[in-house]
Amino acid sequence: MRQLPDGTVTFLFTDVEGSTKLLHELGAERYAEALGEHRRILRDAFSAHRGVEVDTQGDAFFVAFPTASGALEAAAEGLVQLEHGPIRVRIGIHTGTPHLGEEGYVGVDVHRAARIAAVGHGGQLLISASTAALLNTDGLHDLGEHRLKDLSAPERIYQLGDEAFPPLKSLHQTNLPSQPTLLVGRDTELLELIQLLREHRLVTITGPGGTGKTRLALQAAAELADEFRDGIWFISLAALRDPELVESTIAQTLGLSEAQALSEHVGSKQILLLLDNLEQLLEAASGLGELVRMAPRLKLLATSRSPLRLAGEYEYPLDPLRTAEGIELFLERARAAKPRFESDEHVAEICRRLDNLPLALELAAARVKVLSPTQMLERLGRSLDLLTRGSRDAPERQRTLRATIEWSYQLLSEEEKQLFAELSVFAGSFELEAAEAVCEAELDALGSLVDESLLSHTERGRFFMLETIREFARERLSEGGARKQVELRHAAWYTQRIREIAPVLRGPRTAELLAWYEAEANNLWVALEELLDAGESKDALRLANSLAQFWVARGSVRQGIAWLTDALAVATELSPERADALVRLGDLYDRTGQLDEGLFAHREARSLAERLALPETLVDALRGLAWNSFLRGEPAAAVALGREEFELALGLDDPNLNATAASDLSVFLAGIGELDEAETYAERDLAFRRSMGDEVNTAIALLNVNNIVFRRGDFTRASSQSKAALALLMRLGIEYEAATASVAVASAELAVGSVGESLRYARKALDLGRDSGNDPACLWAIEAVALTTSHTDPTTAARLLGAVHQTRRQRHIAREEYEIPGAESRLAALRAKVGDAHFDEAMAAGAELALGDAIALALDLAECGQSVLTEDGSPP
Repeated sequence: MRQLPDGTVTFLFTDVEGSTKLLHELGAERYAEALGEHRRILRDAFSAHRGVEVDTQGDAFFVAFPTASGALEAAAEGLVQLEHGPIRVRIGIHTGTPHLGEEGYVGVDVHRAARIAAVGHGGQLLISASTAALLNTDGLHDLGEHRLKDLSAPERIYQLGDEAFPPLKSLHQTNLPSQPTLLVGRDTELLELIQLLREHRLVTITGPGGTGKTRLALQAAAELADEFRDGIWFISLAALRDPELVESTIAQTLGLSEAQALSEHVGSKQILLLLDNLEQLLEAASGLGELVRMAPRLKLLATSRSPLRLAGEYEYPLDPLRTAEGIELFLERARAAKPRFESDEHVAEICRRLDNLPLALELAAARVKVLSPTQMLERLGRSLDLLTRGSRDAPERQRTLRATIEWSYQLLSEEEKQLFAELSVFAGSFELEAAEAVCEAELDALGSLVDESLLSHTERGRFFMLETIREFARERLSEGGARKQVELRHAAWYTQRIREIAPVLRGPRTAELLAWYEAEANNLWVALEELLDAGESKDALRLANSLAQFWVARGSVRQGIAWLTDALAVATELSPERADALVRLGDLYDRTGQLDEGLFAHREARSLAERLALPETLVDALRGLAWNSFLRGEPAAAVALGREEFELALGLDDPNLNATAASDLSVFLAGIGELDEAETYAERDLAFRRSMGDEVNTAIALLNVNNIVFRRGDFTRASSQSKAALALLMRLGIEYEAATASVAVASAELAVGSVGESLRYARKALDLGRDSGNDPACLWAIEAVALTTSHTDPTTAARLLGAVHQTRRQRHIAREEYEIPGAESRLAALRAKVGDAHFDEAMAAGAELALGDAIALALDLAECGQSVLTEDGSPP
């Protein structure tokens, strides 16, 4: 018998590139000869360096080496000898410490080596980081981190030599989450599901909790990554309860604001959406069916305990694992917990008792650190007697799973049981700090729950429960009678956090705080529901009011409207919180272009503020009414309301209100051409800000003054002032507002004829706006780049204009207040150069561009445009 290396082993996988095509080109006889010669060359090289052939399938080799250097030298020699032949081989090498059993190697390292080989190209030799660490790095080229289709954490991959190859065939254009373990078993189901997705546009994997629907769906999606040019996107719906939020959640995952029409964005793109945990949202099914109908190349893969019952849907019921697969999964997870775990005759019975349910097997395997298979079988048998206490009309498999979770739960200490139940209050993932505050969690207890596979821990330091386990924990929480108290502590914690964060959102930590908001979005929604359910309507309104600017910053305005509307419907008491909520609601309506609804909310806010004698809220309500008029194209009415706002603010001891009112009035006055008076109020705003030491708003006030100076035609002064504002904002780290300041500089520089400088600042606005989420600034910069570099690539310029027009229309984003000097003549020249028909075609094509793609295209065009400018900075 062959002696396989043990301990630290280096695996080598090979595969022939384009074998089917090569067979047709060479013919069967010549191909067989070439294949035989290829095998002889590789086997000689492997043997010369102590490689042991583990398996050969078709034209692919699986070889184990006792040393990393031996594997590398064998692979390099083989490739050199194959270099001038017709067969091109890709090779992947990875080093690990696999388990060596009677059937051969078992463990993730085998899969990792195969996946690394699979992402390469013919003639390319790829090496994992673990192998590279054992080698001399001379001759190794770092290709960076890549996500492999086994959905593991990113792997750093090296290439032997500097030869240029196409990009690796690793995962891209996807947000599929990394998985801590490989998919075990399910080979047949995986192949069937992949084929179904190729043949059908809507596939739903159904089955009870614990059968592994999500993991199978993720793997199928990963395997198909190369077939969906425009991306594969995972949308977790477990925390949602409102079917109306399904489409907006999908839109946000795709990077859209909810004002964008999802079907229009998807259009004819090749996209696969993986909708996970859809069973509680089946009322959204009709909308999903319409989405599939409107987007002819879109495909949906859903997981649900029930089918969606849509025309064209293919239901794929997922059964438990087959016997051999169940044992394989149990052993894989057991050896992950205890590397030297050895199987015996009891393992098969354990798997049978657990009906080979994947989740049940994983929970049981986690116990091998403290229980032998014999002990486990005894305890499991007693625990399964608890089935009689469950729902008798539930399917047997669900009762078995419940008993399995119950069994792991009963092994916890009383303190851990209480913590386990209370942690179910969190929706999605949560931070350690939140668990400590809401559940008085201790780190050791959390670690115990992770060890028992009842709680998971992400690479980013957050905790989460699988939804099936969370449901069980919620039942325990309800049984204990403390559910409402824990929910209110949860709501209080998130209300406190968001109210601390909201006032400093527009500051140096903007990106960090927005990332926190996105991670906690599910918990924040749940907190609002908890407060409303508990009748704590004022607290619910306080939380919603603090969330308003996050909804604006993240393009979730329509969700904000829905939440505020619901909260106001419950919190009918006439209170300061209700008045503030009406102000926020009116602002959100105005941002979506629903000006009539906004006007109604602003008027209600004004009436309530007057009735309750709330002067600060009255100022805000007047401000909302003034801006509503301005957006309607009624600047004179806006000026009258702005004067009322300013006079009322002046009588209050609040410099911030005074400054804001002055700023508003200056904008409205400029709108009717009263530039002298507008500048007076803009300077007044600036003086207020400086007296308060408010550097952020001082910079914004400078930009307001600059806008008026620009309207006067003093472009040199406008450029100087906006550069000063930009420098201040950059020093403070306020990237969102710095993007707007960059727009102001670019506009002024273009007005004085400095096209090169204008492009430089437009590129800066794009970089800053993309990173901070300042979409209005990005749209101005894209339009400016398109109009000022149209001589470089007229068709691309027209496409960019189409993207800008469509995004503004969909998101109700008004043109940035800064002008693009000469825009009309530049647009006319561009249309004439391209021709009406081609111009309209390019605009239509650009309308399908996502904003991120348009930004990247504009940055490239701006760089090209600058490179061909004449010495004086003007176009050739």
